[in-house]
Amino acid sequence: MAYPHLILRSVAALQGESVNDLSRAIFVFFAASIEGERIEGAWPCVFGGGAEPEGLGPRVRSVEDAFAGILKGKFGRLARLASPAAPRGVGPARGLFVWFTDFGRAFAAREAWRNGQRRMADDPLAPSRSYLKIEEAYGILGCEPAPGESVCDLGAAPGGWSYSAAKRGARVVAVDNGPLKGGALGHPQIDHRREDAFGFAPADGAPFDWLFCDLVESPHHVLGSIVGPWLARRWCRRFVVNLKLGRVDPIALLGELGSARSPLAVHASGVRIRHLYHDRDEVTVTGNVRA
Repeated sequence: MAYPHLILRSVAALQGESVNDLSRAIFVFFAASIEGERIEGAWPCVFGGGAEPEGLGPRVRSVEDAFAGILKGKFGRLARLASPAAPRGVGPARGLFVWFTDFGRAFAAREAWRNGQRRMADDPLAPSRSYLKIEEAYGILGCEPAPGESVCDLGAAPGGWSYSAAKRGARVVAVDNGPLKGGALGHPQIDHRREDAFGFAPADGAPFDWLFCDLVESPHHVLGSIVGPWLARRWCRRFVVNLKLGRVDPIALLGELGSARSPLAVHASGVRIRHLYHDRDEVTVTGNVRA
């Protein structure tokens, strides 16, 4: 099962036996598609391919370099504005997107839908690599904890997510029987509660601005014992929850998450389910709780 970072729209299938054949075919497609179009600023020119067959990566780079040479010779101004980096954020993007499935076959499109995944920069004080997941998730959700906001981090140890919120000035209640480490240990914005995440509830039901949850537990246990109650009782306003797939059928799980009976459908809005760049065998769910 694949969770796409980019979804190409209105694709054209292109073929060629050599690097030059493919680069020319891509240029002909691109040149025809920009007729009458004004491109004034930077535009994404993204080439990619799968891990198979072996050696496809170098082939993609060779075709990309050959295409760049043709583009520079024919449309020098456009070539200077081209960016090889995949566009950031969530939503539509226009440029040139080329995806190779074999040495002699590629799909090209001028439009793509961005699902928001991107590689994040590490922080030497971050207690674990999970820090990168929450940093990436902010971009999917479209916001991040702000100074003075409250965050409940269930299953916090060793504290990567708590540290991420605290460094932004948020007040964090980190719930985990395990120890915090790195920048989370002793941080003045983090209140470490050595309690069971599944039994924790806000004092007097006072809601948190954010719920973080990254537990190594069955996704159904997390959904039934944490996500459902927290959303139904309005104990948070926004949430970022990581669900471990493990032995669960991912297709069936996605169907459950999207069903009309799911707590996400009943109690939340703006829900996004993504396999992040920094996720492994897991998915990250973000959203807002309905008032």
